[in-house]
Amino acid sequence: MRRLLTFCPLLVCCVIAPSRAQSTAPAASQSAAPTTASAAPVLKPNDLIAVCGDSITEQKLYSVYMEDYLLMCKPTASVRAMQFGWGGERVDGFLHRMSNVLRFPVTVATTFYGMNDGAYKPLTPENADAYRNGTKAVVETFKKSGVRYIVVGSPGVVDSKTFRPTNPDEDKVYNKTLAELRDNAREVARAPGVAFADVHTLMMDVMARAKARFGEDYAFAGGDGVHPGPNGHLVMAYAFLKALGCDGDIGTISVDLAAGKADATEGHKVLSTKDGVVEIESTRYPFCFFGDPKSPEATVGVIDFFPFNKDLNRFTLKVSKPGAAKMKVTWGVESKEFTAAALEKGINLAAEFAAKNPFSEPFKKVEDAIRAQQNYETPLIKDLLHNWPSYVQLLPEQKENFDKIAQGAVDKARALNDAAVAAVQPVKHTIKIEVIATTPPPTSAPATTHAATTPAK
Repeated sequence: MRRLLTFCPLLVCCVIAPSRAQSTAPAASQSAAPTTASAAPVLKPNDLIAVCGDSITEQKLYSVYMEDYLLMCKPTASVRAMQFGWGGERVDGFLHRMSNVLRFPVTVATTFYGMNDGAYKPLTPENADAYRNGTKAVVETFKKSGVRYIVVGSPGVVDSKTFRPTNPDEDKVYNKTLAELRDNAREVARAPGVAFADVHTLMMDVMARAKARFGEDYAFAGGDGVHPGPNGHLVMAYAFLKALGCDGDIGTISVDLAAGKADATEGHKVLSTKDGVVEIESTRYPFCFFGDPKSPEATVGVIDFFPFNKDLNRFTLKVSKPGAAKMKVTWGVESKEFTAAALEKGINLAAEFAAKNPFSEPFKKVEDAIRAQQNYETPLIKDLLHNWPSYVQLLPEQKENFDKIAQGAVDKARALNDAAVAAVQPVKHTIKIEVIATTPPPTSAPATTHAATTPAK
């Protein structure tokens, strides 16, 4: 398919830190990610990732979280993303509109279909064949058009409480269908240059764990049982980012308290170190989370049930020669206490200070710009570019004007992405490390010696 419109990839400064520290934050038992990920980095500088799917993609949640990660956490230089979600779509519908995607210089693509393909009933051979063959045809079309790497995502889940609540067995029936479609997606993803993101298995596991803590009324796949809130979408974003080979090293800050020195990996610059206070400027952000942990509309609570921070969000603080058995670390306005052994090994600041940290507000500002970009992309793809060939066919004498309008619309999409990239500004932040003085046990008063007295005569 011809790529009819020009779209210049955007430049994003990126650095990759080599450290791999683990979080010491206490957490619930977490899922082992059942996601196929490349042993080597997949993304290359200037890649354009097409995030494709049905109405769940059109919600613009997991696609926003993916772009958050690509622009702010910066696993690879100059990578950007566009979302191409289309409500109600099956994989065969996407196959017939792929020209809308391939108008752009896409180099990497993710697909997320199956929810509608199963027809909300037990899987029939006809629906299984249509999904498997359609997915295979989508992969082949991407490859023939020069897309270097494709991630085939399995379908997600329906909610165990909110999906057709008048029939308590409906969720089990349809999740079985979605599991069978997952197996079909895995089969297609065995082709060279294709990875598999097992969204279904991970979401089923996280849903069970989250409901065990927060109660069955905790909606994991949304109020309608199909369209997740931010909680479920974060899990989906994790599965796709892992399949794209993101390794999760945000950076490492190393502090030698005895020497009064500190250094940092690329993407972070130590501005000053004095009396245990380290001032840093960072161009690479940790991923940030928000909301009430008990709410399905939050991302902060669900992270206890799968290894997002461990696998994708390691921003490590290491303190050598702490000088005491226990220390207090203040990052921004929040403080926590750690043992010397934990600090020498390395703590994950992104996990330990997940609820609030110096990057929280800057992260929100960038995410707002990303949402503005993706909110524009939906009408661009579904309305203007989808109908553009029909306009030209009806009024061929106006083709030049239609072409100018279409190119102008694409230029605006690029400008909105430029604005998102420009929103990623360096963040200055301070880490303060203090000795926690141990209180000595109270000293016992010396026993009073009474001299013997002689009775008076």
